[in-house]
Amino acid sequence: MTYIIKKFDELNNIELYEMLKLRQDVFIIEQNCIYPDIDNNDENAYHLLVLDDSKIVGCTRILDKGVTFDENSIGRVITAKSHRGRGIAKEMMLQSMIFIRDALNETHIKISAQSYIVPLYASLGFEIVSDEYLEDGIPHVDMLCNLEEMKTPNL
Repeated sequence: MTYIIKKFDELNNIELYEMLKLRQDVFIIEQNCIYPDIDNNDENAYHLLVLDDSKIVGCTRILDKGVTFDENSIGRVITAKSHRGRGIAKEMMLQSMIFIRDALNETHIKISAQSYIVPLYASLGFEIVSDEYLEDGIPHVDMLCNLEEMKTPNL
């Protein structure tokens, strides 16, 4: 697997198409959730792409502070169905967190997490900071991570 991070305007047409198709296939079709995935936040975000033989099989979206939360945020965390169960989501999160810490020189990340995947985020140092709420009919919680307090060896 190859992990790369690009700004929106650095994505080529094929990368953009594959990323948006993957997000559509999982978030809209698989999760049966009609919502505007293309929300005008991609253009100013960084995108972590996971490539397997030059095909995108996972991605995250890294947002600057002030876009969704007062802190930097990681969202649109997704792994292709064919590649689940291999630790790719955890590695994507770690790579995104390292980027926020090292390239953006930030120390805090806040996310809106689907409740079923809270244990993954908790294992990376995120703590629940809200009550559970529904977003597009799916239970979520807000979680916060202080990168200065991380004990994960990869950070």
